[in-house]
Amino acid sequence: MTAPTTYSGVIPPVVTPLTEDGDLDRVSLERVVGHLLDGGVSGLFALGSSGETAYLTPGQQDEVIKVIASAAAGQVPVLVGAIETTTNRAIERARAAAALGADAVVATAPFYTRTHATEIDRHFRDIAAAVDLPLLAYDVPVCVHSKLDPELLLPLAEEGVLAGVKDSSGDDGSFRRLAIGARDLTGFSVLTGHELVVDAMMLSGADGSVPGLGNVDPHGYVRLHEAAVRGDWTTAKAEQDRLVALFDIVTAAAPGTASATAAGLGAFKTALMLRGVIATNVVSPPMRRLDGEETNLIATYLGRAGLSRV
Repeated sequence: MTAPTTYSGVIPPVVTPLTEDGDLDRVSLERVVGHLLDGGVSGLFALGSSGETAYLTPGQQDEVIKVIASAAAGQVPVLVGAIETTTNRAIERARAAAALGADAVVATAPFYTRTHATEIDRHFRDIAAAVDLPLLAYDVPVCVHSKLDPELLLPLAEEGVLAGVKDSSGDDGSFRRLAIGARDLTGFSVLTGHELVVDAMMLSGADGSVPGLGNVDPHGYVRLHEAAVRGDWTTAKAEQDRLVALFDIVTAAAPGTASATAAGLGAFKTALMLRGVIATNVVSPPMRRLDGEETNLIATYLGRAGLSRV
C-alpha cells in the first residue's frame, strides 16, 4: 500500500483564452473551467505553461486566478503557478495567488540567473515559509534549464516543504526513482506532465497527470486515469494510444513558422475553438495564431479522435 496523497487524478494546466485584441476572454475562460469540470477532472492548474503564464502581465495573471477560482467554486482544488525568475518574485506571486483564492502554489526552480542545487533547495524552502499554502515543485528543465532530481526533491518532501511535484522533465528514469522514493510519504503527490505516457507513469507510481492536451479532451484523460487506478491496463493503453494520435494536432503549424510552444498552445486553443469552448485561437505575442489551413488540419485530427463540439 502506498501512502495517501493530497493531489491525484487529472489536473489540467488550464489554457488562458484571449480576445481578438489580446485581452483576457473571461467568458471563454469560464467555459473552459466548466468543460474541464464536466470532464471529471480532480483539480485545475492555473498559470502553468499551457496557461501562457510567462506571457501574461501580473494584472492579467491576477484576473486569471480570480476567474478560475470563482468558476471552480470549490468543486476541485485550484493550483496556481508562481513561476518567476527568482525567489522574492515567486513569493510575491504566491502571496497574490493566496489572496485571490488559490488552494496551492506551484513553483519552478529559479531561472535566467545561473543557479546551484543548494540555491534551488533554499528557493523552495523560502517560498514555503512565506506562504501558508501547500507548495508543489514544477520540474520543467526545457524552460528553466535545471533538473529537479529526486535527491533534491525527496528530502524537501520528507520535511514537509513540498506537497508534490509536477514532473514535465521527460526523464522517465528519474520519475520512476522519484515515485519509488515517495511511496511512503504521506500527503506527497507525484504528478506527471508527460501526457503521451500517462499510462506508463501510472504503472510506475504516479498519483495523477497534468496534461496540456487534457484541455482538449479531459474526458479521455479521466477515463485513462480511472482505468489505471482499477488496474485495467488494456483499457488504459487503448485510451492513451487514442490520445497520442490526438496529440498530433501540435504538428499542424507549418514547419519553420512557429516555436514548439506556439505550435502546442496554438493547437490546443484552435481545438478548443473548434469544439465551441473558446471564442478565438489568439495567443500572446510574439507567438502567432494558427491560420485557416492549419485549423482545418486540426479539425481532421479531432474527427479521427471522435471529438465534436461540446
